[in-house]
This record gives sequence, C-alpha cells and structure tokens, in this order.
Amino acid sequence: MLVTNLGTLVLAGFIGYAVISKVPTTLHTPLMSGTNAIHGIVVIGGIVLIATGAATDTFSKALAVLAVTFGTVNVVGGFLVTDRMLEMFKPKDRP
Repeated sequence: MLVTNLGTLVLAGFIGYAVISKVPTTLHTPLMSGTNAIHGIVVIGGIVLIATGAATDTFSKALAVLAVTFGTVNVVGGFLVTDRMLEMFKPKDRP
C-alpha cells in the first residue's frame, strides 16, 4: 500500500510539473484563481476533520493542522498575487 501511494505521489508530481511548465505567463492569474478554490476546499476539509473529531490520533491531527496552515497561506498568497496582477490593468490617474 505504501509503495502504491508513493508511486502515485511521484507520478502526480511529474505530471503536475509537466503540465504547469507548459502554461504561458498570461494564463497565470486565471490558474491562480482556480488553485485558490482548490486550496479553499483543502482548508475546509481540514477544519471539518479537526472539528468533528475524525482525526483521532496525534499524527492525523498534526497533518490536518498542517493542511489548514499551508492551504490558508496558499489561498491568501494567491489572492494577493491575483490582486497585484489585476492592478496592472487598471487605468492610471492623470495628474
């Protein structure tokens, strides 16, 4: 089981790198919004696991807290980057 899970993780990493490296720069902001939505689901899932007590042992609780922490950092960072990118397209005020 562990070998299968590790193989899946490694394969997903290679496929993810191959897909992301082919994305043009102009599509970065829309893709960032999509990943914000995905990580929002990760944050909610981690909070639900912690709140309902589904994570029973210490390792599961620590992993859920780690998922919530990293997911939150990614969502906030993604929104900051998206906002900064959108600022570039706003018209500048004339003096």
